[in-house]
Amino acid sequence: MHLLLRAKPTGDLIEVENLEKLFSPFEQLVEGRNQSGQEEQDTKRFKKSELSFPTGEPLPKCWTDANSETKSSHD
Repeated sequence: MHLLLRAKPTGDLIEVENLEKLFSPFEQLVEGRNQSGQEEQDTKRFKKSELSFPTGEPLPKCWTDANSETKSSHD
């Protein structure tokens, strides 16, 4: 299964290939393919901090911040 996200710097759609890395707050980079153009692009690494949902919404903190669960349990 793949998920489409938007690269904030360019606005291009990125097809993320490894959802486990995307969901892991310990991973800061994910591999994906830029979906612009006619031909399939090579896989590249993208910083999660530079990705959002296609609607512009940010990724959930639990995907990007390893301390988010700790912080919320102590609040």
